[in-house]
Amino acid sequence: MKIRLAQLSDKETLVNFQLALALESEGLKLDLATLNAGVEALFSDPSLGQYWVAEIEGEVRGCLLTVPEWSDWRNATVLWIHSVYVHKDARGKGVYKHLYANLKEMVQVDSSLAGLRLYVDKRNESAIKVYEKLEMNGEHYHLYEWLK
Repeated sequence: MKIRLAQLSDKETLVNFQLALALESEGLKLDLATLNAGVEALFSDPSLGQYWVAEIEGEVRGCLLTVPEWSDWRNATVLWIHSVYVHKDARGKGVYKHLYANLKEMVQVDSSLAGLRLYVDKRNESAIKVYEKLEMNGEHYHLYEWLK
């Protein structure tokens, strides 16, 4: 398995993964034009975030998005993990585990990075088990939101 930063040539796969993720995890049908523009924006301005992909035998089988958040308390950046998706035929093969390990190693060696965070739908029990198995802690914060 190869973990790498996504490239513009991965855009179609990333868009398809996000369409599937929204439908599978929240029953949402995303607007394709909006999603395309959102994925493209990340390639135009990497300060917004970066997609990471996992390749198996040369095919992208999983992805996640990291979004930076400045922490004044830590004087460093925390990377939020968003948009995690593993293709159905690659599930159970450690794809997320490898993506996460890559990020964790990156944080451990870079003093400008303080850690990793993510949020998960409370009903997504299989994802919660994966995150807990990787020793992520979900006990400290509650997430509140307001979305337009």
